[in-house]
Amino acid sequence: MSIEVNDLHFSYGKVKALSGVGLDLEEQAIGLLGPNGAGKSTLLRILLGFLSPDEGEGKVLGYDIKEQQSLIRRHVGYMPEDDCFIPGMDAVTFTSYFGELSGMPRQEAMKRAHEVLYYVGLEEGRYRLLETYSVGMKQRLKLAQTLVHDPKLLFLDEPTSSLDPQGRKEILELIKDISSKKDIQVLISSHILPDIEAVCSHVVILNKGQIAAQGEISKLKELKYRLYEMKVKGEAQSFLEKLKKMGCRIEATEDMILKVYMRPNKNPQEIFRLASEERIQIRHFVKSQSTLEDLFAKAVGVD
Repeated sequence: MSIEVNDLHFSYGKVKALSGVGLDLEEQAIGLLGPNGAGKSTLLRILLGFLSPDEGEGKVLGYDIKEQQSLIRRHVGYMPEDDCFIPGMDAVTFTSYFGELSGMPRQEAMKRAHEVLYYVGLEEGRYRLLETYSVGMKQRLKLAQTLVHDPKLLFLDEPTSSLDPQGRKEILELIKDISSKKDIQVLISSHILPDIEAVCSHVVILNKGQIAAQGEISKLKELKYRLYEMKVKGEAQSFLEKLKKMGCRIEATEDMILKVYMRPNKNPQEIFRLASEERIQIRHFVKSQSTLEDLFAKAVGVD
């Protein structure tokens, strides 16, 4: 297993950050999800050896998370959410410096820095000072420094944060190429669910320091109800209350579409019958596919 941990516990004083977390991960691209305060950053820091768990044990790439932290960091690339740049450096110097910190000889680190900067699309800006870089260039540079020492595993913390749609698309394409063609395992922590769904085949969802769900996304999305999208005209409060009493879960989207989660043993014709009774016009009604957002909401207990 690339990542294998058992019964991890960690507290910041009286605040419990992780409680009994266990993972066995070997898939190429894995998403790490959870609301703020769920324990995602704490888990990453433990896996990197920056923190030692209060209880539990684990290995990353076969190295013990308590005893072999330096070996873990030598073989793992880490892209932090926050900027970590050194003013006055250009990109190639910065990237090669991180290669040296990972144990590479200086000449080899410099050669590799040129290669990874070219790979992430920064070849023309590699001699520019880092403080002149745009947000998108900085994200590419952070990705380059994770790759410079030829790691076997990447931890990417909010890799598309603050990017415009085109920048997000380009970074995601790079991540997909890394995980699919370069035989590097990728663990992505993000709050942008479509990004996780676009790149990852598997997901781990944390909530209140515990595993709320984990596994293959396509299987986890097989919810125990059918999903319909509906638009209605008329005063719908009584109609929606009757749907809820029938066992349906109702969500309203920003564009005024109602998402109706219906148990498999119920007939959707019941919706039209109730609408007729309540003098509600159904203007739009289609069967839909569940999304990662549906899975996330279900796993963290959002109704």
